[in-house]
Amino acid sequence: MIRQSAYYRPILDTLFIIAGILCAGMGIKGFLLSSHFIDGGVTGVSMLLANLFDIPLPIWLLIINLPFIGLGYRQFGRQFAFRSTLGIAGLSLSLTIIPYPDVTPDLLLTAIFGGFFIGAGIGLAIRGGAVLDGTEIAALLISRSSHILKVSDVILALNLFIFGAAAFFLGINPALYSMITYFAASKTVDFIIHGIEEHTAVMIISKQNQDIRERIIEQGWGVTLFNGQGGYGKHGNRQDIDSILYIVITRLEISRLRAIVTKVDPNAFIIQHSVDDVAGGKVKTLPMH
Repeated sequence: MIRQSAYYRPILDTLFIIAGILCAGMGIKGFLLSSHFIDGGVTGVSMLLANLFDIPLPIWLLIINLPFIGLGYRQFGRQFAFRSTLGIAGLSLSLTIIPYPDVTPDLLLTAIFGGFFIGAGIGLAIRGGAVLDGTEIAALLISRSSHILKVSDVILALNLFIFGAAAFFLGINPALYSMITYFAASKTVDFIIHGIEEHTAVMIISKQNQDIRERIIEQGWGVTLFNGQGGYGKHGNRQDIDSILYIVITRLEISRLRAIVTKVDPNAFIIQHSVDDVAGGKVKTLPMH
């Protein structure tokens, strides 16, 4: 895995944030504003208020987002708050001074590509260590103060309220198109952050773990072994397990790994789950000759 030096990392983060600002500005001004569509989250609230009141959108973005940056200062640190403040101010400035073209009058294309550019902008900014939308900060703070609500629950509830308000104030059709925008944006954010190489953790339980381990290493993957002991049935019958194999690979390599495992042991127990991030270790396949 290629590591950026400490010297180049701030430059790369700055480029990510600038690219994020430009992309989000394109999505908002180049697509959504002319059709009166909105996004979800704090950006969506700002756009809705800009439609209802005679105050420009850049002002609303600053007014609504900056308090969340202040709340998140204690949780994420001074550098995060500084970068996010500059990112949100930069987005507001870009919407004010950059003459983005009104790309298309087609409503469906507007909803999809408006969401795509906004999602790309938010995702790039996150990769640069900043946010352009305070929704996730608010959701995290609320979930930490509640033993019941999770971050995803708060975001869902907030967006239901936003799109309900959009349906009431803007009409059903703009609200439905806005939901398409939000879905396109959220999927794009996931892709930008995780990429096509989204990592997946796989646990393999098999009595033939040594053979499977050797096959995995031959592929150039790294593998970790845990000692294990199995049990099943209401009487707690024990099953002898020498080792449990744990491997982190990209999602494009999952089918190849499963084929290798099932070829050695068709009865192997395989568990897999997505991983948010990976740092260090060996998760890349060696080039096969």
